[in-house]
Amino acid sequence: MPFANIKIPEAALTGAQKAEIVHRVTAMFVDDFGEAARPHAMVLIEEVADGGYGRADEVFVVPEAYRAKT
Repeated sequence: MPFANIKIPEAALTGAQKAEIVHRVTAMFVDDFGEAARPHAMVLIEEVADGGYGRADEVFVVPEAYRAKT
């Protein structure tokens, strides 16, 4: 079973954008493994709360301008 775990900042993407990621990753699995992989493809999108991760020794918080508009 192909599996992808994608972590994104909380509130960075809309539901439609997350659905598009699921669709595209599933399509990539099908391209690589064949159509038989589609019913077994698992795409997990995890939202990480602000302050729950860091980069370059800094705790990261998503600026308001980059948050998903619902």
